[in-house]
Amino acid sequence: MDKAISTIVIAGAGTAGWMTAAALAKHFQNTPVKIRLVAASDIGTIGVGEATIPTIRTFTQSLGLDEMEMVRATRATIKLAIAFKDWNRKGTTFFHPFGGYGEDFGDVAFLQVLSRLRAEGHAPNLDDYCLGAALAKAGKFAMPAGQAPFYGAFFDWAYHLDAGLYADYLRTFAMGLGVEYIDARIEAVNLDPDSGHIRSLGINTGTTVGGDLFIDCTGFQALLIGKALGVGYEDYGQWLFCDRAYAVQSETTGLAPAPYTEVTARDAGWQWGIPLQHRRGNGYVYASNFTDDETALATLTANVPGKMLFEPRQIKFCPGRRQQAWAKNCVAIGLSSGFLEPLESTSIALIQTGIEKLKQLFPDKGFHPALTDEYNDMSRREFERVRDFIILHYYASDRDDTAFWRACKTIDLPDTLRHKIELYKARGHFVRYRWEMFHPQSWLAIYDGYGWHPQAYDPATDGLKRDDMIEACKQMADFITTTVAKAPTHQDYLDYCNRMANPARASA
Repeated sequence: MDKAISTIVIAGAGTAGWMTAAALAKHFQNTPVKIRLVAASDIGTIGVGEATIPTIRTFTQSLGLDEMEMVRATRATIKLAIAFKDWNRKGTTFFHPFGGYGEDFGDVAFLQVLSRLRAEGHAPNLDDYCLGAALAKAGKFAMPAGQAPFYGAFFDWAYHLDAGLYADYLRTFAMGLGVEYIDARIEAVNLDPDSGHIRSLGINTGTTVGGDLFIDCTGFQALLIGKALGVGYEDYGQWLFCDRAYAVQSETTGLAPAPYTEVTARDAGWQWGIPLQHRRGNGYVYASNFTDDETALATLTANVPGKMLFEPRQIKFCPGRRQQAWAKNCVAIGLSSGFLEPLESTSIALIQTGIEKLKQLFPDKGFHPALTDEYNDMSRREFERVRDFIILHYYASDRDDTAFWRACKTIDLPDTLRHKIELYKARGHFVRYRWEMFHPQSWLAIYDGYGWHPQAYDPATDGLKRDDMIEACKQMADFITTTVAKAPTHQDYLDYCNRMANPARASA
């Protein structure tokens, strides 16, 4: 076992660094593997990615953490869905929930039943058969009780998190498992002259931090994977035009936080609104080729509810991915490995999947190229799948009121996305590629939100009686309406978490 990795060095803190440290410390608990994290406490992090997708719950559970305590510690709120305002046309809103729709009729898919009913003049609303969407719209939340009676009654959820508090929470956990935190600035990345591998990090104390495996969590700087090892970057700008953002936090308005992320289309991009228990996150993601910074800043500040807590800060980025997420003895996780944009809250999820892939393919000091190649192939495919999903949001819009939205309709779609769209429009068929982060119900939510319906339906639906289909749909919709009416409010649930996670606070 002399070839076994004995020391892992994580460069960079923030969400990526401490998620990696916490997960690997848990994974290698009770082993001789040492984990060191090097980052200067006086260097700020991006820290605006406060919205997540349901994979965050899997991550929390894998660490053995209590979700209610995490909600209290990070001042989190529940995220059942994303509300897309003005995306298809001004004045429209549709939801992308984390849950199912309806119930199949035997081996006939629910969507095929809806397609036939639409063809016959019946116009069902897809969200009427989705409990997650209904709860989000009503501002309610409760843990699912027992087995869902049909697929549309199944729902999942994620969280809106204070990114700084979340990193602090994970830091405490990771250090409790033995992770060594070295508060220092990285000034040099020292390479082995023969192998080209990273040998150590030079820090501002005049010493070095050596290791066997290095993980680059230095954000957009990519100090290890990019600057030291020279791994290039694949630019997705031909499809995704947004390349800048202004972000600011604001005071709560006194209203109960909504259990969903709000994203509103603007003239040259879109604005996010993320409710936390103690404040609200706001930002305008925009394309610098279609507006100037001054106009973008004015657009954001004119549409922030509540008093801003500081001056908005600008973030510049290039949508794309690192050509290799793993090179030599270095793995890039987080922004150093790539960034698309925050539209579907995938940044934290990509951190999580990066960690999981590393655990599955963890090397020894020989760094077998088959492991590296597989990791890089999976990473590439995953980025491309998410890329396609985000492109769809812009391409499918009917907006043509600004140059930005008109340009979104003229892009040359990636073949993988064009194939998906063609099969959905032709027959309501969902293509599943390897390493898809978003399941068919997510694609359906976006297709349907833009008013895209299949041109044909499964002829097997002709064997079903129309009245039976309508009655079954009515029963599903009635169940959802009744369930939502009985559910507690989102604020009730947050109050419950705070009481249960901190008994001393409840008795105060």
